[in-house]
Amino acid sequence: MKTSSLLKTGLIGMGISALCCFTPILVVLLGAVGLAAWVGHLDAVLIPSLAVFTLITIYAFVRKDRETTNADQSE
Repeated sequence: MKTSSLLKTGLIGMGISALCCFTPILVVLLGAVGLAAWVGHLDAVLIPSLAVFTLITIYAFVRKDRETTNADQSE
């Protein structure tokens, strides 16, 4: 996977996970469609997904930095 697409995926996923973790967006949406019983289990999904997307973003930044460093050294 290209570093730029990996970085975009990590940042977008991290933003959506953070938005859903720290605001009541999912609670309102799930309540509106009749799935309010799932609200109690959101932390079991949202916090690990936030951690995974954060790790993907960090990995993409490190990979991009290495690519930049290797390109500078080869010149």
